[in-house]
Amino acid sequence: MKRAVFIDRDGTINVERHYLHKPEEFELIPGVARALRQLQDAGFLLVVVTNQAGIGRGYYTEDDMHRVHDRMHELLDPEGVRFTGIYFAPEAPHQPSERRKPAPGMLLDAHRHHGINLTGSYMIGDKRIDLEAGWNAGCKMSLLVRTGYGREVELNEADQLNGAPVVNDLAEAAAWILKNEGLA
Repeated sequence: MKRAVFIDRDGTINVERHYLHKPEEFELIPGVARALRQLQDAGFLLVVVTNQAGIGRGYYTEDDMHRVHDRMHELLDPEGVRFTGIYFAPEAPHQPSERRKPAPGMLLDAHRHHGINLTGSYMIGDKRIDLEAGWNAGCKMSLLVRTGYGREVELNEADQLNGAPVVNDLAEAAAWILKNEGLA
């Protein structure tokens, strides 16, 4: 079975913008393209898993989100980065959902659709709910990045991180994974 790295979008891949829905406001965090390419070249599938509560709250449409994803592809395609899938949960936090993180639904869907071995896979994000989604899906490890909300999470929720590695950004997360796997 294939291994994957599941990656949160906002605050992990791109600069956090509250309820990002305009493609022109999408900005990659420095080092992301290279990090994703390194993971991909090491044989990991790349899967984006993103809560998009702004859709459920009526702040923007699913089409707006897809345009943001198109912009993400425009910026990453020239670097040779290919996502195996982009999964999203459009529900607002108060709406029932089996997919909205911390629920593992998006990761489990990717597992079923792409034959991913969850116990050999990783989850990277900037919120505790990202880490929990990885834990709830049975991933090998969840990593917290300090970009986005990560620094605040590290300071305020350190006792709830269950020993998860905390790194500065996606580039350091990729280096950590590759070293952990003996690929660096």
